[in-house]
Amino acid sequence: MNDLVRQLESAQLRRDLPDFGPGDTVVVNVRVREGNRERVQAFEGVCIARRGGGINASFTLRKISHGVGVERVFPAHSPAIESIEIKRRGRVRRAKLYFLRRAAGQGGADPRGPGAGRQGRGRARLRARETDGTPAPGSSVGRRGDGHGSEVGAA
Repeated sequence: MNDLVRQLESAQLRRDLPDFGPGDTVVVNVRVREGNRERVQAFEGVCIARRGGGINASFTLRKISHGVGVERVFPAHSPAIESIEIKRRGRVRRAKLYFLRRAAGQGGADPRGPGAGRQGRGRARLRARETDGTPAPGSSVGRRGDGHGSEVGAA
């Protein structure tokens, strides 16, 4: 039984899928039916996730359209997909880029550029130590200046 299912699934698999992953900017040309007409619509976005394997594989693309974030999940082996083209390769260190959903500004638009990652408290901690040891305005460094925010030994 499993061999029969596997054989049917393998007949449905696409052989022309390019090798892409999270962080890559991809253009997917999708066949769209409107009444009795059929046209091809391009969806260009950053791949934020890939999941599944075999016939069940899918990927999620995210783009910003008129200031609104739009995500679309595509079944990788769907016959509605006419072609997939890789525009730009991304260099990311995560398998799922869901943090781009809440990222704002240029950092959210480009996962490869500066500002894409989070900025830690390292700078505030350095600023506090460079001066007289008092915390820099807006930093969460405690009075000890050790970064734990404790008030032990406060004068």
